[in-house]
Amino acid sequence: MERARMIHRRLTLFLQAVLAAGAGVAVWEKQWLTAVLTVGIIGMTLVPVLLARRFRVYIPPQFQLLAIAFIFASLFLGEVGGFYTRFWWWDIILHTGSGFLLGIIGFLLVHILNETEKIGVYLKPGFVAFFAFLFSVGTGALWEIFEFGMDSLAGMNMQKGMLGDESGLTDTMFDLMVDTLGALVIAVLGFKYLRTAGTESFLERWIADFIARNPHLFRRNR
Repeated sequence: MERARMIHRRLTLFLQAVLAAGAGVAVWEKQWLTAVLTVGIIGMTLVPVLLARRFRVYIPPQFQLLAIAFIFASLFLGEVGGFYTRFWWWDIILHTGSGFLLGIIGFLLVHILNETEKIGVYLKPGFVAFFAFLFSVGTGALWEIFEFGMDSLAGMNMQKGMLGDESGLTDTMFDLMVDTLGALVIAVLGFKYLRTAGTESFLERWIADFIARNPHLFRRNR
């Protein structure tokens, strides 16, 4: 377990080092917009650590790596590196990944509330999994609204076409479908964890690690 944590931390530092190098190259080549964007992306990769310190929550290294890898792939490789236009499948993979990531966040949020003594409501495993599913899909829908707004108001092209189809509607609907698929997988795994308290899947191991490292967040029935 400790070796796995060390590997996750090293991979996280590696991605941040690549971002720093990219910012340095952009400054050297006087690509100021790219440099500013890259520095902003670096700042976003530090958000999980800052939140953990602010709220005194231990975030497992695999959570941090997953979040930083998504930021790296979507903003740095996707927007700065132009991967969205080079590879038609890049947007599909990232939206599926966002469904996973948001599903995990949604599951943990409601699970924490469910296990807090100050909250007078206790939800059954099915409702916890359902909330995680809706949280992920809902956040994905809000992101699509943001993309539409940026394209309409700022003249950007965030709603990329799929397989040469430049229709924003096609892109939006397909993004929502893969978001839903990723969210459904996490909801099913989370439901299985709550019902069996097993540690077979990767999600179950991550949730068990998060709970074990943050006992102050889970005080009900303890």
